[in-house]
Amino acid sequence: MFDLIRKTLLTGVGLAALTAEKVEELAKELKEKGKLTEKESRKLADDLLKKSEEARKDLQGQVEKVVKDVLGKLDIPSRADLKKLEKKINSLKRRGGEKAKTNADS
Repeated sequence: MFDLIRKTLLTGVGLAALTAEKVEELAKELKEKGKLTEKESRKLADDLLKKSEEARKDLQGQVEKVVKDVLGKLDIPSRADLKKLEKKINSLKRRGGEKAKTNADS
């Protein structure tokens, strides 16, 4: 019975959206209805929280990959590209300032 309930919850609930509060509430409700023992209720809550966190991390990784792919296809420069460009501009500014100073001294 416990496994069936757990599997149903994992597939029936948006796992990545589960919060600790909702998991605790659900486990408590099942325990009060006599569907689970205290030990099973605690195990269910722990399992769901762990799976929820894993699903959240997986979803975040997938979203980041899709965004990166889309930005690459749109030929939008990355933050690293902009930082390199900023360094190059600052370097050129310094060199330009040094040349202007040298010409003024002559």
